[in-house]
Amino acid sequence: MRMESIRPYGKGATVSSENGFNGTKRNSADSTDSGCEEHYTPSGLGWFITALFILGDMVGGGLVTLPVATVQTNLYVSIGLILFMCAVTMYTAHILGKCWNMLLDRYPKYRKHCRKPYPEIARRALGKKWKSAVSFCIDTTQFGIAVVYLLLSAKNIRDLILIHVKSEISYCYVVLIVAACFLPCTFLKSPQDFWAAVVVGMFTSAVSAVLITLGGILDFGTCSPHRELPPMVPTNYFLAIGTYMFSYCGHAAFPTIQHDMKRPSDFPKSVVTAFLLTSFMYAPVSFVGYLTYGDSMKHSVINSLQIDWIQQTVNILITIHCILTLTIVLNPLNQEIEDIFKVPHEFGLKRISVRTLTMLAVVFVAESVPNFGPLLDLVGGSTMTMTGLIFPCLFFLRLNAAGNSSEKGVSQPEDLSFKEVLANNDPKTRFICCAIIVVGAFFGLATTCSAIYSLSSAQFVVPCYLQPIFGADKAGGVGSVNCCGHWQNITRNSDIVCSKPDFSVFATQTH
Repeated sequence: MRMESIRPYGKGATVSSENGFNGTKRNSADSTDSGCEEHYTPSGLGWFITALFILGDMVGGGLVTLPVATVQTNLYVSIGLILFMCAVTMYTAHILGKCWNMLLDRYPKYRKHCRKPYPEIARRALGKKWKSAVSFCIDTTQFGIAVVYLLLSAKNIRDLILIHVKSEISYCYVVLIVAACFLPCTFLKSPQDFWAAVVVGMFTSAVSAVLITLGGILDFGTCSPHRELPPMVPTNYFLAIGTYMFSYCGHAAFPTIQHDMKRPSDFPKSVVTAFLLTSFMYAPVSFVGYLTYGDSMKHSVINSLQIDWIQQTVNILITIHCILTLTIVLNPLNQEIEDIFKVPHEFGLKRISVRTLTMLAVVFVAESVPNFGPLLDLVGGSTMTMTGLIFPCLFFLRLNAAGNSSEKGVSQPEDLSFKEVLANNDPKTRFICCAIIVVGAFFGLATTCSAIYSLSSAQFVVPCYLQPIFGADKAGGVGSVNCCGHWQNITRNSDIVCSKPDFSVFATQTH
């Protein structure tokens, strides 16, 4: 979630040479952290508030799907994945922050203004082509997140309608209604006004985590005795990893958030705090969902909650988070499209037209793939793996190597050969970064292929605009609760109406 940053740096942030290292040579320490202590923005964010923004950026859709991912693996693997993903993504966030500090140190123009910090890191590390590639990757990520959150919002709102109206309504129609109601919010100009939305989104997710955990504990006595688990199959593991990637790899926004800090050199404090808090929110939700509901869960744990007021409250809170996130992720994408077509900055017909077309594109994809679970795994395993694992390591190795070799007259990271990059990084950094790149590439590819296969086979849903032709446009019943047990027919109260059983979520079951 990228946000425009226009705060100027404070006293001493004068602009010198754009290329090279401010006209002087530096040693390794000067190239990374030492010079960044001088960069200070009086009106910027403190490190703890920055941590809350990072938390709000990451927590959301993953919160309601991680219990499903835990069932797809198993409890012990899930514990290992949470610890592993927390450690690895915390490390990549840390070195991504060091990359931005290097740019602030070496290229003082970035201390005043930078709309796209992450692509600028790519440009300085590997050249202009990589800047375009990273920008495209981030835009694709934002578009994918927008589709996922539109589908999740529509699903939650439909569930609320089923509870109160007890009448069938197609999920596909709710997507259109939500998009139409939300469209005017996308006409807002500046993402600077959205910081409050990030904080509100963070608090809605935190309260949701508490309520989901509470609901699972209260349902434990009814549901746990009937809990079953799917057999172990590689496809389930890869899909689960995609969910973890989506839940932890919010790195596309991190350089922008860091740029708005009072002291960008304090970013590591924010990263450690945010990732630990994120894991503390994810872990109880995942474990309680696994121990209570098992394979009766579908794509979201919300529908498995059998206490009415808890389910409705979580539905509302997660929907608020999704809508706020939609506002944030679509704004920079809209601005980039407007820059391409030279749309005036003033509010007018051209802006309305461009942003309406963007929303129509989001709606078209949502109506074409009306299944947010595998789509979330696809986004997590593809572009978010790139921005969260592979790119930070790749760029840090080059920028750090350039700083370490500056005494030899090398000033541009893109001029370094692969051998020079490895030679000018210490063995520990080389090993960790190369290992993350290899592991990230393997699991990213495997997850992407598994998600595509799942969308096209076991969890295939007929596109909304084709459902009337194939007679698949039925709403699917009026129940909003995924009842307990393998056969999804166990309830704590006799007045609970179960949703239609669905055995396609876990790729191992045959019926």
